[in-house]
Amino acid sequence: MLLSCGDALIDFLPSKTADGREALTPAVGGSCLNIAIGMARLDVPTGFVGGISTDTFGRMIADHAANSAVDLRYATRSDHQATLAFARVTGTETQYAFYDADTASRNWVYRRDAIALSDIQCVHAGSTTLVNDKGAAETLAFIDDARASVTISLDPNCRPNLVTDKEAYRTRMLTFCRKADIVKMSDVDFAYLFGDEPYADRAPTLLSEGASLVVVTRGNNGACAWHRRAGSIEAASPAVKVVDTIGAGDSFQAAMLAALHRLGRIERQRLRDITAAELKRALSFACKCAAFTCTRAGADPPRSRELPADSW
Repeated sequence: MLLSCGDALIDFLPSKTADGREALTPAVGGSCLNIAIGMARLDVPTGFVGGISTDTFGRMIADHAANSAVDLRYATRSDHQATLAFARVTGTETQYAFYDADTASRNWVYRRDAIALSDIQCVHAGSTTLVNDKGAAETLAFIDDARASVTISLDPNCRPNLVTDKEAYRTRMLTFCRKADIVKMSDVDFAYLFGDEPYADRAPTLLSEGASLVVVTRGNNGACAWHRRAGSIEAASPAVKVVDTIGAGDSFQAAMLAALHRLGRIERQRLRDITAAELKRALSFACKCAAFTCTRAGADPPRSRELPADSW
């Protein structure tokens, strides 16, 4: 099984009523839940780790996960309210206003020995859970326990509007990067953390500090990756008619992990030995899934049966 650990919330997405007035439509989201759903829809045994409310929105989240065959045995249900995020789309970027005080996600606690790590191949972490001190500490404790035998995947998925001390946050993200086998981030996240530093200059540092694979996604310009053995690889993003880009990065991450799982390259040593051709195949598949997600509203990653036969 692959696990995704972190945020699960309700996005309120911009929409219009029948008479043309502005409106907001609730949809299940949260980067780490999106990634769990994306992997499960690609037929990978997947579980979610994190806090889910028992309120109305929490039930929406749990039902949505179950409908995509995400295993919730390691999720913690509580009567704390669900996190709410209000989205505003500007150009190709989506900005969020979060309501996340004393929520089920914020109050999640890692229960040591509650997860059978011998059954887990990969743990993914990232996003809003890593912004607040408590969430980051609990996630780090989980990763420290898991990384002895489990591949660790990280996508910072930075949310600058939630960060109150950028330098402390950057230091925290670098700590998580050093714990990870796979470090993926968008070009926007890279710029937030590393400014104008060229990707190719930072990637060797991340690799030397422990990662086997570093990936930067660049929207409709595809993705570039660096690997200790396979070298540098680029993959193009197919041209599509974009509805919105919500969840595209999560879909990429889910599809990349699903592809590595399908190739038998998700376990740490097998990942270290991946070939350039295999890595190119995984990245190309991830780009196709991300592009597919952009063709419909919200974070709605594809199911295997929805993808063209030649996607893989």
